Parts: sequence; C-alpha cells; structure tokens
Amino acid sequence: MKVVCLSGGGGGAKIARGLHDALAPGELTVIGNVGDDLEVLGLNVSPDLDSVLYALAGLDDEERGWGRAGETWRTLESAREWGGEGWFLLGDLDLGLHLVRTQALGEGAPLSAVTQRLAETAGVSSRIVPVTDDRLRTHVVTPAGTFRFQEWFVARRHEDEVDAMVYEGAEGARPAPGVLEALEDADAIVVAPSNPYTSIHPILAVAGIRDALHARSGRVVAVSPLIGGRAVKGPLDRMLTRMAGGTTPREVAGCYEGLIGALVVDRADASAEADLPLLVTDTLMTDRATARGLAESVLEVLA
Repeated sequence: MKVVCLSGGGGGAKIARGLHDALAPGELTVIGNVGDDLEVLGLNVSPDLDSVLYALAGLDDEERGWGRAGETWRTLESAREWGGEGWFLLGDLDLGLHLVRTQALGEGAPLSAVTQRLAETAGVSSRIVPVTDDRLRTHVVTPAGTFRFQEWFVARRHEDEVDAMVYEGAEGARPAPGVLEALEDADAIVVAPSNPYTSIHPILAVAGIRDALHARSGRVVAVSPLIGGRAVKGPLDRMLTRMAGGTTPREVAGCYEGLIGALVVDRADASAEADLPLLVTDTLMTDRATARGLAESVLEVLA
C-alpha cells in the first residue's frame, strides 16, 4: 500500500511515525512543509522536516514534543554570550544536522536530495521529501504587523491574533522531484493533524499540489488537529475562531474544501456535523503506540 502523508511538525511528525510503523518499509512518503524554514546563525534550519526525520528515526524528544532526545544547549549559550541571536533554540545535537545541511546546500545540492541523504544516514526506510526545493516562506499578518512565521510563533509566542497568511515564493515554487508522482501513484493520502494555516496550506500553495489532491479527493483523508474544539498544542483554535468562525469539524474540513473525502475526528467530537463524512476514533497521540493505533485506524478507512 503506497501512502503519502502531508505533514508539518508536531502532530504531523507523530502520525507520520505511526504510519511509518504501521506500513511496510518503503511504503510511506512524507511530503513536508518548508514554509517555516529559516536561517539561524548562518545555518539553514528546516524545523518540520527535522521533526519528521527525528520522529521516524526514533531520535525525537517525546516528552518535550520537539527536537532531539538527550539534547544539550551549550553551543547556543556560548553564541548568546558572544552576542549572537538566541531566540530560536538550537541544541547541540540538532546543530550537527544543520551544519551538514547548510554545507550541502552551499555546495549546490537541492533540499530534497539533502533530506533524502539525511534520512538514509538515519536508517529511515520511509521517504521524506520537502514539497519544494525552491524558497517558500510563511508570513503571518496580524494587527501588530506582518511577521515571519518563526518570529511570530517563537519570538512573539504566537500571542498576536492572525488576520491572514502569506506564503512568499509560492507563486513561483515548483514541486520537488517525485512529489506529484507520489500523489498520483498513492493508494491513500493522509493530511496530518497539523495546523492547516501554518503547515498544510503552504504545501497546497505550491503549483500542482492542490490540483493533485483534488483529482484524488476520494482517496484523501484528513485528521483533525482539534479535540473537542481545542488545539492539543498551539494557536489553531484561536486562528480558526477568528478566520473561519468556529472550531468544529465543519470549520476544519472547510480548510480542505474539495480536497478530502473524509475527516477523522476524536470521540469528543462524535456528535458534530460537517459537509463530508466524519470518522470517529481516538486521535490523541501520547506515545508511539497510540500514534500507530491512529495510523492503523486511518488506513483501515482507506483500505
């Protein structure tokens, strides 16, 4: 069974790991968001791709919910002491990956090739591919001004209300090699329980991606990132209330209108209604076992 997962970090990385565990080696392709990529201290950082890579390789910090397990922060502390920026947390183990990526990109390798090399080095059998090798950056429009995504999310702690999103570079971005082919050949496509506005819509903004999902909508299932109308983590419930008018499965499904055939929701939302089929199960992923359980439930729907 060939499965494609559209994913950000966080909940996206968790369900990607569940799918990775539930499927045979090589059956999963994860198309990752790069809209929140940034440069820190001269290094190229891809937070969502890295979250997926660490999760699939078993290197992630499950307790903290991001970054590497066993992480330390001495290099960042030293950089701060020397006057360097320190608002974006880069751990010592994490820095090793960023150094390798930055060198490879500087030598002319595309991000997709670098990501594939990193996954192979980590022993990951599933494919992880950025949606595009071109520069794509998410900006958040708020009453206080427009900010780069990480500036709003990390430095400003996503406290500003959101009026709109801008995906800079999307109009000229081309899908990375193999992305459209993976979507066309997939037996099932899973939209991860990531924030639609910050993680999935940047993927859909790249030329050809939205059309590819629309053509396969009967084989596309999204997993709601909300439980009982509340975000498990992050500002999505506030964003949906302000930008879509509510936090029910109907508003979540509206983020993917015409692109999905069903929405997986938690049992807390079992009584909700939407304009497409709702599939009810336990969606809270607290560990690797529950992530696999959710993935298996999703795959049963698409079998």
